[in-house]
Amino acid sequence: MGSLSALRTVLVLGMVTGLAGCAPGLNGTADHWEALYSRSLARIQGEKREEINRESDYLLGIKRLRRLYCNVGIGFHMQVLPDGRITGVHNENRYSLLQISPVERGVVTLLGVRSNRFVAMNHRGKLYGSLHYSNECKFREKLLPNNYNAYESLAYPRMFIGLTEPADKRRVPPVLDGFDLYSRGSVMNSTL
Repeated sequence: MGSLSALRTVLVLGMVTGLAGCAPGLNGTADHWEALYSRSLARIQGEKREEINRESDYLLGIKRLRRLYCNVGIGFHMQVLPDGRITGVHNENRYSLLQISPVERGVVTLLGVRSNRFVAMNHRGKLYGSLHYSNECKFREKLLPNNYNAYESLAYPRMFIGLTEPADKRRVPPVLDGFDLYSRGSVMNSTL
């Protein structure tokens, strides 16, 4: 029986040795990836770990260059002039290019790139170009079912940016939910 036991041992060792020879050789890559993986999970002491949310990252970090277009009559682009006036113009120009920047989730500022003025709305709903950032410069950006954007004043709820032949604001009557008014084309559409 001793020879049978010795034969089994030799066969097992031969199989193990053969399997080991088939395994890929270590080239240091495994150690490298393990180190990278462990570093990505490790936190620096005292560092606060924040939840990562791709949607909030998008809303809080990307600045967009756009022209806001209102489809009333033959159409208007909103422009922010250097003297602080905000008007509608039929053709794109250097004052109609706006930078839309998020300030918090779903809230943006509109900055005239050429005039370097923020679009702002006062308590009467009048739009003006402000040199300084304030609460009147914040607008809640809403995407409507017709793929137009509506910009509601954060400081004065239910007051929206809209252009008609003479540029003016739109106050949404309490009986409307905002969508009826905008389905007639009196909201701004983002274009570049």
